[in-house]
Amino acid sequence: MANNASYYDVIIIGGGPAGLTAGLYASRANLNSLLIEKGLVGGQISTAEKVDNYPGFPDGIDGFELTDLMHRQATKYGLKTIIAEVADVKPQKKQIVIKTTEGDYTARALIVASGSDRQKLGIPGEKEFTGKGVAYCATCDAAFFRDVPVVVVGGGNAAITEALHLTKFASKVTIIHRRDKLRASAVLQEKAFSEPKIGFIWDSVVEEIEGEDTVKRIKLRQVKTDEKSTMEIAGVFVAVGLKPNTDYLKGILRMDAGGHVITNDKMGTNVPGIFAAGDARHNSARQAITAAGDGATAAFYAEKFLGKYD
Repeated sequence: MANNASYYDVIIIGGGPAGLTAGLYASRANLNSLLIEKGLVGGQISTAEKVDNYPGFPDGIDGFELTDLMHRQATKYGLKTIIAEVADVKPQKKQIVIKTTEGDYTARALIVASGSDRQKLGIPGEKEFTGKGVAYCATCDAAFFRDVPVVVVGGGNAAITEALHLTKFASKVTIIHRRDKLRASAVLQEKAFSEPKIGFIWDSVVEEIEGEDTVKRIKLRQVKTDEKSTMEIAGVFVAVGLKPNTDYLKGILRMDAGGHVITNDKMGTNVPGIFAAGDARHNSARQAITAAGDGATAAFYAEKFLGKYD
């Protein structure tokens, strides 16, 4: 057990289901544990209005409530939490230094559970109108688009979930997808196709977002015919995928082409003492329950790793 205020047995980067579960297991193992989260403890799922597929909640549960319960449970067993952004990780002999915006912290083992962020479109107008009609979270921002038409860009589970939530506020929701069919689950597709407020534009991409003080219109291109068009709109919700939060680990850990950390079945990385769990990990299923499982596995083997030196 470490006693120094900035020295821990285990440090966990990221406060989503993977990080919170890792924190619970590490703390219950009587390891001095610190969780570092750069934003909202709970991660992306904390903004979900309802989580229907987490075991133990047959009527579903609010995402914020679910992760708040996880955090409270882990804290009960001694997990400490700070809000800071990790800038760098420096593995050293038998310890790892984590440099953050709130100072440096040292751990004997590190669990990377930093999750992922929404992928951007990277088109003209997107950055300029973010917060002025361009949004990435319907649960957070839908109420600002009451009785006006909006579009959702994407065709996966996240996009359809966003669109369904927006129907409670917007006058019309149009899903724009670059393919001719959705990638979302069958259950979500059925809900979307039966919702009268939702329409679809297939085989198309948004090439530019225009407006004045706020978003007024978008420019579209049909990918098969190259035909271009303009659509008057008040809001653009982007849901085209996720990018792992692992830039601070480049050159330190082995990653795949998308920036996901490559692990073995024990969540171990190529650097002894560093483990990875959840969305930041290669081949993650990107589900809250599998992220929690990853976190438990990472903490279990982090404890085994530390046991070699105790």
